[in-house]
Amino acid sequence: MKITWYGHSAVMVEDKKKILIDPFIEGNPTATVRKEELHPDIILVTHGHGDHLGNAIEISKKNDIKVVAIYELAEYLSSKGVDALGMNYSGTFDFNGIEISMVYALHTAGISEDNFQHSGGLPCGFIIKGSKIVYHAGDTGIFGDMELIGKLYKPEISMLPIGGFFTMGISEAVLAAKMLNTKYVIPIHYNTFDLIRQNPEDLKKKLEGIANVIIFKPGETKEF
Repeated sequence: MKITWYGHSAVMVEDKKKILIDPFIEGNPTATVRKEELHPDIILVTHGHGDHLGNAIEISKKNDIKVVAIYELAEYLSSKGVDALGMNYSGTFDFNGIEISMVYALHTAGISEDNFQHSGGLPCGFIIKGSKIVYHAGDTGIFGDMELIGKLYKPEISMLPIGGFFTMGISEAVLAAKMLNTKYVIPIHYNTFDLIRQNPEDLKKKLEGIANVIIFKPGETKEF
């Protein structure tokens, strides 16, 4: 399995197929790739905020691929001509031998367009079960059922937001990693903007002996 981090929460998981999550590329000051350069096989979107929905519409149409999101957000995407699959918490579907499950997240999820607010349903995280089990938490605060996610799905690699202010910070991410009982933690959703400045090395120190914190540079790919 290969994982590439494009900055913020935008991630590509390559495991037989290319799974792109939260493709915020244009407007992302840390992104080192152009949206035209991305050719995923499917897109997962954790919620409708612009820094997560990002360029999902354009990328999906250009590559003629499906976007997976919570039901209400998928309905919105369908209205824009996107091939969207709407699902909900605890739902699982098979994507070419890879199981993708939707799990709870603690955040808000409205969609803003032309000064009109649309309901984006609810935020979510995703479990990707291929050669490794990956958890992308999306934007979330800490919540007790992360322990349940750990017991039920047993994620080996957990992508956790650490920026604080809008999501968990480092202290919460430390506790989340413990509840998940995960082997690897990849910090996401930090240092994109001044409000979410964090030093991921602090997370690494606090989780020493508990989980391996893998720090990416934007655009970097690592193999697991």
